[in-house]
Amino acid sequence: MTRAHTGRDFRIRPAGAGQAAAFVAVLAALPLILGQHWQVNLLVFTVMYAGLAASWNILGGYAGYPALGHGAFFGIGAYAMAIGTTHLGVGGGYRPFVLIIPIAVGTALAVIPVARLLLRTRAAAFAVLTITLMFMAQTLAYNIRGLTGGSQGISAPLAPFPAATFERPFYYAMAILLALTLAVCWVVRTSKLGLALNAVRDDEDRARGLGVQTELVKLVAFAVSAGLTAAFGAVWAYYLTFVYPGFAFDPLLALGAILRRFSAGGAACGARSSARP
Repeated sequence: MTRAHTGRDFRIRPAGAGQAAAFVAVLAALPLILGQHWQVNLLVFTVMYAGLAASWNILGGYAGYPALGHGAFFGIGAYAMAIGTTHLGVGGGYRPFVLIIPIAVGTALAVIPVARLLLRTRAAAFAVLTITLMFMAQTLAYNIRGLTGGSQGISAPLAPFPAATFERPFYYAMAILLALTLAVCWVVRTSKLGLALNAVRDDEDRARGLGVQTELVKLVAFAVSAGLTAAFGAVWAYYLTFVYPGFAFDPLLALGAILRRFSAGGAACGARSSARP
């Protein structure tokens, strides 16, 4: 979607609204057109990685902070879903999907203190610290055995969906999250927050000197990006029904999302922004 503005008048162009509607229609129709199990399974992970790329772009693209540890937030979301469906007795069926929003919001709020420390660094130092954060979270998952199952992992209940269409609820959950993530990207890009993040990316010191609240906008971008990433991890855990530290906190997953973002040329969030080297 695009935005036209004259002075302070902002509106969605009909062409942008039409493109968004067509995109949603294609997402909804794909599992009906490609009905084979392996095809829908492929769609689930394709949509997931597209959503992860768009989530990462809020921090890594708009703000220019090269985060490499988003696997930590993905794993937190996955374990939160597994713990919620086992230890907290949420159960199976469609009930676990209700946990997605609380998991996303809770993760976004929980990472703020850590984000304040990490965002004191930039460029390569920030990248190294974020991937260190992911390995720290993985280590905690291995060692807090009473909650996470340790190296044995933890199981989520098998969803009692019909075998013929088992993958569809998970696909639609991922598709809704993708649409929501792209909507958040659009809101960020077309708001003062997006303008401030672009200023931070181009020259943070100069942006601060011009009055941009750099610390605040970076924290917001970090928290939103982490929360959305955790939401995808929650659906992933329920889909696979088993969470293991080495899989949930996987550095290759975060790198795959980053590569997906750059292979799309920034189209995931409709921006040509790029991370700092």
